[in-house]
Amino acid sequence: MKRLALPLLVGAALVGCAAEPVQLQQNRSYILEWIGERPLMDYSHLTVTLGDDGRAYGNGGCNHWFAPYTLDGDKLSFGPIGKTRKLCAPALMEQEQRFLQALQGVERWDISPIEQMRFWPAEGKPLRWWLEEG
Repeated sequence: MKRLALPLLVGAALVGCAAEPVQLQQNRSYILEWIGERPLMDYSHLTVTLGDDGRAYGNGGCNHWFAPYTLDGDKLSFGPIGKTRKLCAPALMEQEQRFLQALQGVERWDISPIEQMRFWPAEGKPLRWWLEEG
């Protein structure tokens, strides 16, 4: 009986030490690293915040954007996206357009093995995000 008790206690202790799985956090900002197959341009800062009120917003690299969103388990989708109308360098405007188009096509989210948030479209590569520090 004593031989059985020790392994059970050790197993129970290890289960208690298991880390909580990473979850999508509302009211926290994420910084975009990749749009599909392409990394972002140097020094561009694209973000998303999913408010607990069903509204998403962030920076598209040039303009601020906003949209309603729906989150249900691993399903994630964005409604019509609006944005401010500031004009920036053509390369930034092209990147922002690719980002907003990719965001419009998102259908689900998950966490990568390196704990990076991914927003997946119906087909193709995901938008890849890191939780913003601070």
